[in-house]
Amino acid sequence: MKRCVPLLFGALILALPAVADLMSGPDAGRIVPAAKVFASTGPNEGKELDYVTERKEKPTVYLMVREFDRPVARYMKTMDQELASASAEAHVVAVWLTDEQEKTRGYLPKVQMSLKLEHTSMCVFPGDKNGPNDWNLSPDARVTAVLAVKGKVVKSFAYASINDTEVRPVLTALKDAVK
Repeated sequence: MKRCVPLLFGALILALPAVADLMSGPDAGRIVPAAKVFASTGPNEGKELDYVTERKEKPTVYLMVREFDRPVARYMKTMDQELASASAEAHVVAVWLTDEQEKTRGYLPKVQMSLKLEHTSMCVFPGDKNGPNDWNLSPDARVTAVLAVKGKVVKSFAYASINDTEVRPVLTALKDAVK
């Protein structure tokens, strides 16, 4: 009977349906849609602007943040620290999607001070917490990372759960795109 248990367990696992990957963000190859935001930190601090227009064709990782906690902070810190090794021109634009926009605008400079990010601008989307319509963001994604190079989407990465090891695939895609 002891031999049957692993076989039954294995058969049960094979019988379960595969879970689809979480899809969020614009499709690869598409021109990056507008992203009008309020910049709470970074070179455009205190301004409302379209960061897509601002970044033009420079390599950019747009992080659409629905929930911020320690794992997201570690992900952002790791991304910020390792970004320059992928491209000297690369920058992260982290956009908070929230109904508490004023509160978040005041909170983000404190996050910046704590994390000491050098290649990241923190922003607040001025619309509702669903984010820009043209970005096709899933409400199930805590964070969506959209890699853009030369004004086009290279790839979107969606996370229902996140940790700093998720940075590596984004940076690998960035290095491949800027070759």
